Amino acid sequence: MRLAGKVAIITGGARGIGRETALLFAREGARVVLGDLDAEAGDATVREIRAAGGEALFVSVNVADAGQVQAMADATVERFGRIDILVNNAGITRDAFLTKMSPEQWEQVIAVNLTGVFNCTRAVAPVMIAQGSGRILNAASVVGLYGNLGQTNYAASKAGVIAMTRTWAKELGRKGITVNAVAPGFIVTEMTAKVPEKVLEMMREKTPLGRLGHPRDVAYAYLFLASDEAAYINGAVLSVDGGLVL
Repeated sequence: MRLAGKVAIITGGARGIGRETALLFAREGARVVLGDLDAEAGDATVREIRAAGGEALFVSVNVADAGQVQAMADATVERFGRIDILVNNAGITRDAFLTKMSPEQWEQVIAVNLTGVFNCTRAVAPVMIAQGSGRILNAASVVGLYGNLGQTNYAASKAGVIAMTRTWAKELGRKGITVNAVAPGFIVTEMTAKVPEKVLEMMREKTPLGRLGHPRDVAYAYLFLASDEAAYINGAVLSVDGGLVL
């Protein structure tokens, strides 16, 4: 198993890409901590992992709250003794065109998608530095690379995640910690369920593979970057978009 003996924190781990990643990591031998606000879905995912013979823990956390994030990191170390992998997957959208976007919509997305990534990485980095090893994986987006209509806040947050990824790769690399990002295209999740069907059809037509992505497509990218096979990959942004941006 590719993650045998590893301990992974996955934020937004109760649903969608985070859930798929948690299930996959557990199958590959990792002990998994799911950080999410959805306790019902989180507990269900934990039960599924345990039923398959894995180890998992659910922690209720708002990643925008630094205190809650630190408590999650502390609970992970108390339960499992270490933190090997952090997947900063939690994210939200509050879409609107610039002239109609409220300050609250801007601040909510930045708080979760950008400050949340900062909070989580800042909380686990000292543990990884003390260990002399770690993998930090950040959820960016094709939108963070190329922008998107009606998503000023989301695009800004994901572009910021890419910049932080590259900065931390430089700061933490000599500590034995790699930092990489995954930039999904349009993935079939509850988030994309809010996107009008005509927009999704347009994305299908623009994608050379002719389909939208599935959560497992992103989960397998995370698995590779979390594994020993990716030991010399640092500061990369891996697009998982079916060729959408070609």
